[in-house]
Amino acid sequence: MSQQIDPRGQQFAAAVTSLVLVIALLTVPGPLGIALIAVQAALFATSVGLGVQRTPVATVFRSVVRPRIGPPTHLEDAAPPRFAQGVGLVFTVTALAAFLGGADLVGFVAVALALVAALLNASIGLCLGCEVYLLLHRLRSTTPDKNQIPARQQARATQEARSTT
Repeated sequence: MSQQIDPRGQQFAAAVTSLVLVIALLTVPGPLGIALIAVQAALFATSVGLGVQRTPVATVFRSVVRPRIGPPTHLEDAAPPRFAQGVGLVFTVTALAAFLGGADLVGFVAVALALVAALLNASIGLCLGCEVYLLLHRLRSTTPDKNQIPARQQARATQEARSTT
């Protein structure tokens, strides 16, 4: 079973990400904007590598915010947000490469897309990357694996044989 997390922590992290990316958009392609995008990429990489519950932002949420707002009413699987952080990492690394390579328009678009996703999560709890994760998971679950079909047919035949006896 996957790690369970407080979904409010993800909204808090998305709010922090939104703030970082807004300031970055206002200051790129200057050094401050590039540095902020690099910091955000590092935070995304930490989430992907160690888990969303082991980032500096998650630590601030657990130690400062959560004690003030109380325990969560429910927990959620950490896998979809971790996937979403990977998507954010792709966008921020793309933006960094674009700005450093002189393709400022590509960089602006990449940061803007990441910002829109972060704002949606922070404001209304809609995690676009999580939705993509769940969609891919559903597609993978409903697409039969050709190697699994004989095993399924065998199990079905065994079950039918038991029910007729």
